[in-house]
Parts: sequence; structure tokens; C-alpha cells
Amino acid sequence: MDPTIASAAEAVPRVAVEYDGGDMDCGSGLLLAITTRMRSIDVGEVMLLHTREPSVLADLPAWARLSGHDLLAVQPERPAAGPWRLWVRRGSPRTAWSAPAAQPAYSSGAPAPLGSRLWLYSNFHCNLACGYCCAGSSPRALPRLMPVELAGEAARQFAELGGRELLITGGEPFLHPQLDELTAVCADRTPVTVLTNAMVFGKGRRRAMLESMDRSRVTLQISLDSAGPTLHDRQRGAGSHARAMDGIRLARSLGFGVRVAATYRPEDVQQAGDLHRVLSDLGIVEDDRLIRPVAHEGFADGGVEITLDSVEPEPTLTVDGAWWHPVAITDDHLKVAESPLPLADMYSVIRDVVSVQRAAGAEGRSVFRCT
Repeated sequence: MDPTIASAAEAVPRVAVEYDGGDMDCGSGLLLAITTRMRSIDVGEVMLLHTREPSVLADLPAWARLSGHDLLAVQPERPAAGPWRLWVRRGSPRTAWSAPAAQPAYSSGAPAPLGSRLWLYSNFHCNLACGYCCAGSSPRALPRLMPVELAGEAARQFAELGGRELLITGGEPFLHPQLDELTAVCADRTPVTVLTNAMVFGKGRRRAMLESMDRSRVTLQISLDSAGPTLHDRQRGAGSHARAMDGIRLARSLGFGVRVAATYRPEDVQQAGDLHRVLSDLGIVEDDRLIRPVAHEGFADGGVEITLDSVEPEPTLTVDGAWWHPVAITDDHLKVAESPLPLADMYSVIRDVVSVQRAAGAEGRSVFRCT
């Protein structure tokens, strides 16, 4: 530890904000949490951090230096080693550093520039209970419906900040009783992609919602995990493959642009070649196909680990907060804000975190593509 850091708290100015980081390390969410809190205080004010994680003593001085803050004091809370208290004075923000984009493991693609893409969770209940669902969605999940008014205000702010693509996901979005209205208020501002399993919009009120959507502004991304039913039905339920295929055909017959996304565990990814051949027969061009891995979130018992260091941010809103990435909304460590709006505040926190990570040479990050 830097010997110039004070060991006593008496010399430290009054604390403006206090945070208990518990056992979190900087890679698992502490960096996001303390960046959010530092942005809530003025330059020159002090944050007091409590931690039980020894690695923070090594990582926090580098974070403070790279982000332009001052680490004023470190003090154990007991005479023996740890827990610790660290006092940090907010400084002026540093200029963002750049680093080469990392290559993803499955479908390739460059990171979306921050502010260009926004995700909305319309709801969390679903007609399926896929074993790898990152959102923990199922027929038994609480709906947590996003109000049309909230979606509309988010779309307005997004467009005014220069946003270019808004994506609506769930749960199964077509279970939202006002999906047509929600999609319309968003599509008035920016092009929209709706992610769906394509199993519930074939008739009745949901068919009417589908047909009301503006084909020039709304694209459908449909989940299809395999060329034949075996793998898809194993992951999503018996009969789901046939219904998804019917949904793809219906959407295309109605004039929608259709993307198809498949989710594979490593042992199944060799089946992607067969899927590509089926999608070619359906008229789905290669640029509208996505092969992605399972993320170790929600229901999944394994898969790609999603941390601040491992994936590029994809700002995401739910009815109850703002998040780092759409596959991480069951991980409170990756929650950016307790309120989904205003967007500008969320973007500011994420930019600060990314700036510090890149300044520290945090490379090897992948793009976990969802579209």
C-alpha cells in the first residue's frame, strides 16, 4: 500500500456519501457501484467505502488515479487485517482512453457506440421457461410490465441524445397487453426491434397487435435454436420448434423484416451449420442471423460469465431500474441506477466506468451479441 496514504481518519474531510461494498471486488460490480456514488457528489467532496475484500486495497488506488480522484486514507476497522475503510475525494473526470475492440466468441461484431442502442424490457413473464433464460422468465414470473408512458419517455430521451436503435425484449413481449401501443410510441422516435419466440402472435388480439405494427419501423428477431426440433424443443419445450417456424413464416408473409437468433452451449454449437442452411431456405440472409452463447445468468447453470470487465455495455431499462447489459438484469451488481430515467445519468455512469477500465488497459472484453 502507498505509504503516503494516511492511516488515521481524523485528517479526512466530512463524508458526503458512504457505501458498504461487502465482499465485492472491482470486477464483479464494485467499480460500477462506487462510480455511481461518486457521480452523486460534487468535486472535492468525499466518499467513504467499507470493504471486506483485500484485493480492493490494490485495485482502488489505481481506479482513483485513473479516474482523477484522490484516495485520502485507508484504515482497518479492527486492529487485525480488515475489514477496511477507504476515503476517496472526488476529482475532475479524466478523458476517455481507447483500446482495441475484443473479438467475440460466437457471432462477431464491433461494440455498439454507447448511446446508439437502448434495450427495454417490456415484461418478464413468458409462455416458455427455457433452462438458460438470462432474465429468469417463465409463466410463473412476475410480469413487471413497463408502462407505455415510461417507454415513450425513454424513447424520447434516447432519440434526443442521438440514439439509433431501440430493442424491446422480455419475457415474451407479445404477452404485454399494450405491446402495440408501446412499440408505436418507440417506433415514432427510432427504429425498433422486438425480440420474440414467435409462438403466441398467430391469432386473436396478439395477431391484431402484430399486424398493426409499422413494417418500415419494426423488425422482429425470432428465437430458433436448431434446424430441426430436437435441440430447440429440448431447450424450450415440446412443440416449440414447429411453432417458431410457423411464426417466422407468418412474420415474413406479413412483410416484416425478420432476424433469427440461436443460443448454443459449446457442445451444441456445431449444429449452427445445419441451422444456417435452413435459414437460407427461409430467405433469412446471413446478416440477419445470430449465433450466441449461453450466459451464466438467470436460470443458466453455466455459460459465459457476465461482468463489467468481460462484456461491453449495452444500456438496458426495466420498469425498476437501469442495467449494464440486457443479459445481466438478474445481477444487482450490474445495476447502474435504481430508476430507469433519466438516460443521461445512466450514460454518464457507464462512460466513467468504461473510461477507467480502458485507461487501466482492461482488454480481452467480448461483445455478447443479442441482436
